[in-house]
Amino acid sequence: MNNKITYAKGILTAHQYLLTKYKDVFVIGQGLWSPWYVGQTMANLDKDFGRDRVIDSPVSENAVTGAAIGASIFGYRPIVVHPRLDFMVLASDQIVNEAAKWTHMFGGQTKAAVTIRGIINRGGEQGAQHSQALHSWYAHIPGLKVVMPATANDARDLLISSVLSDDPVLYIDDRWAYDDEEEETEIVEIDLAAQGPKVKRIGSDITLIGAGYSAFQCLHVADVLKKEGISVEVIDLRVINPIKHAVMIESVKKTGRVLAVDGGWSNCGLASEILAGVVEAINPNQLKSKPQRLTLTDAPAPTSKVLEEIYYTTEEQIISRVKNILKNL
Repeated sequence: MNNKITYAKGILTAHQYLLTKYKDVFVIGQGLWSPWYVGQTMANLDKDFGRDRVIDSPVSENAVTGAAIGASIFGYRPIVVHPRLDFMVLASDQIVNEAAKWTHMFGGQTKAAVTIRGIINRGGEQGAQHSQALHSWYAHIPGLKVVMPATANDARDLLISSVLSDDPVLYIDDRWAYDDEEEETEIVEIDLAAQGPKVKRIGSDITLIGAGYSAFQCLHVADVLKKEGISVEVIDLRVINPIKHAVMIESVKKTGRVLAVDGGWSNCGLASEILAGVVEAINPNQLKSKPQRLTLTDAPAPTSKVLEEIYYTTEEQIISRVKNILKNL
């Protein structure tokens, strides 16, 4: 195709594709008619498909999510949009106690094919209540699939596959990745149940593992370190519930070193789950250095720009940690 696609355009394209091809799909959430509230990920959808299918809702996260879950039980495939993952917490009862449990409680005789889109939107001096990546919370819940794309084509294709899945899915995208671009691939509908980690860079010295924006950072780090003669293998998780460890295990067996990078906190976090799954399957003598994780400082996000610069994980910090691991520090 030889066209570039940005992460944000990938999400927009997925919405356009779904709304055009599937009449049982509709979108509901806050700020969907705004030209800026959800970036360019939904630009003009209300004009192109009508405001009866792209519905700008009142500020009531729990009620809107519950309405969408109810619609899914009656055969629709709704997409609920929460412009900040922080405020989606108000809908947790519907997500955790209703959507995730529905098929289980009725013995598989019915389904709740709802896609809940939560957006990570941090930095810019927004402070502690607008800056949280809470993916590890929801990845803990059986019955709820959790998807975190890191690249533009995955942002498109994993959203499409989430909506076409018969399971409830939490799809988490990240504003910090919206401007990143890559060569656009052809849309192919993929089975979400078959998706899992992918090796995005092949390397031999160390394995870097992340999801969402963290995987995005790891890809950039691998490209930088390649110029310095350091061969980094990067694994993009893509789906964090259910999490599939096989690809990670084989990679670490090969490189003997692993660094899990995550945009959440360490305690009970995704990085811990990554390392636990790998270490349980690998003999200690297959490791050349101790497994490590790089996560946020164990504190709420600051408002000060100066403090933000040392709070959020940077590519420079990942590079430094990789070099220290290679030195066995």
